[in-house]
Amino acid sequence: MKFSQDTFGGGYAIRAYTATTVTVLGPGQAGEDGASPALPRSEVLTASFVIASQHLNRNWPPRQYAELAPEHFARLLELEPEVVLLGTGTTFRYPAPALLAPLTGRGIGVEVMDTGAACRTYNVLVAEGRQVVAAILLGEAADGSAR
Repeated sequence: MKFSQDTFGGGYAIRAYTATTVTVLGPGQAGEDGASPALPRSEVLTASFVIASQHLNRNWPPRQYAELAPEHFARLLELEPEVVLLGTGTTFRYPAPALLAPLTGRGIGVEVMDTGAACRTYNVLVAEGRQVVAAILLGEAADGSAR
């Protein structure tokens, strides 16, 4: 088993997740003396969001799977991703190809998975220096009903 130091590169990373929340680490502030290194800031998100290494949109419009529309994915193009991860909550659900067309039509890879897998994969790809964007749905209960 190989061990490596967990380093925080100053961008956004996912620290933890549950069925209804995701804890994100983000850029922090330097110590009061100005000489201390910046420590990451932690926040708990409870609504759908989009995260990239240098970007966090805390209010991604679709609150549940049924609300997904092509324009939600088209807006992700502004972040210039090479791959987009879609976390569909506690249940894996693959959207219709027409919904993902704004991304796939431009040759951008899209991986759909449950939210836990999307969070883990996001951290791995960010650590590798990849241009990854994760769009995470958090607006539904495990039974698919809106919260």
